[in-house]
Amino acid sequence: MNFENTLEFAQQLDKEDPLKKYREQFYIPIVHGKESIYFNGNSLGLQPKSAQDAVLNEMEDWANFGGEGHWNARHPWIKYHDMFPSLVAPIVGALPEEIAVMNNLTVNLHLLLASFYRPTRERFKIIVEEKGFPSDQYAITSHIQLAGLSVEDTLIEVKPREGEHCIRNEDVIKAIKDSGDSLALVIIGGVNYYTGQVFDMKSITAAAHEVGAKCGFDLAHAAGNIELHLHDWDVDFACWCTYKYLNSSPGGVGGAFINKRYHTDKDVLRMAGWWGNNKESRFDMEKNFDPIPSAEGWMVSCTPLLPMAVHKAALDMFAQIGFKRIVEKGKNLSAYLLYVLNDINEGAAKKVIEVITPTNEDEHGCQVSMLMLENGKHIFDILHKNSVIADWREPNVIRIAPVPLYNKYEDVYTFGQIIKNALNSN
Repeated sequence: MNFENTLEFAQQLDKEDPLKKYREQFYIPIVHGKESIYFNGNSLGLQPKSAQDAVLNEMEDWANFGGEGHWNARHPWIKYHDMFPSLVAPIVGALPEEIAVMNNLTVNLHLLLASFYRPTRERFKIIVEEKGFPSDQYAITSHIQLAGLSVEDTLIEVKPREGEHCIRNEDVIKAIKDSGDSLALVIIGGVNYYTGQVFDMKSITAAAHEVGAKCGFDLAHAAGNIELHLHDWDVDFACWCTYKYLNSSPGGVGGAFINKRYHTDKDVLRMAGWWGNNKESRFDMEKNFDPIPSAEGWMVSCTPLLPMAVHKAALDMFAQIGFKRIVEKGKNLSAYLLYVLNDINEGAAKKVIEVITPTNEDEHGCQVSMLMLENGKHIFDILHKNSVIADWREPNVIRIAPVPLYNKYEDVYTFGQIIKNALNSN
């Protein structure tokens, strides 16, 4: 598409947008007395208007039925989680039986590490990306220490080359091959939270398997954002949150993928809990754990009903639209944003913005990270004064994410104009 950095062009794209009606199904925050330009969906997605009714329905059923709501609620609670695998599977590219909606992101990561990081004297090393999300680093480090190993000897961090911001895929593959028989696990964020870089999960998984290692991904910034094919890529495990691109409430319920080949593998240990036990014998209250032969076998606790009600409301919208259409608009919005930022740089006396997110559409999702070369915090404050909600990251990065379900092309244009005016006023 031949873009133009004009209001008329942006408005025409919005007029032609087949998903434009869905914006009206979200609450848009009001900032300084007017509807905001909300570019913070990579941190917390906006609230679907349907979420309130979804929660109130469950509250009413709780009031009316008490504990009998497990069987008599409109969506009986005893099997409430059964609604989710078929809704989530198309979003992450999995078989329904490979999906479990449960817990929160880091809790799920701990549970999965307990199963898939089983170090031996010979095979114990873990490869991660440098400057991954801190919670992942904490979780991985704790499992190394629980195994009685040295973090320094065990953890291999792949980092960008000198003068670069993103990690080259060939450097990840090289680290895997160099580690060889000593490598136990590769665990990487599918989309880096800071740069917005999408990793080549297919080739990384294949390289890990070639040396006999397991491979998993934290998909916090990927699920609901980019196209995923976890089953076809033969990924061993993955986990994600639902409060970013899946718009499913602050701190909402998490999700997990466990490859089908492990469901009945008795050699794969797990942190067992009641809700992962055979449904037919669950209420027999026997002490011997009999895991459900699916990803549900990794569940440990019963349904956190109210967060899951919000998640169901959000997923219903994804199912109605079709995820491929959402991804397509996301790519177009990001492409327009990158065009606008480039236009700002070309019109300036000197380069003022360095985009540290890869510009190839296969290497980024909705998020674009802008390294401000001058007056970054000042410009960020001006954005907020102009009702733009974005995200500041030290030392000098503004993260923004035009999300296809509720952002407009006009948002992107207006954002660019605010930055241009701010730069001209300095």
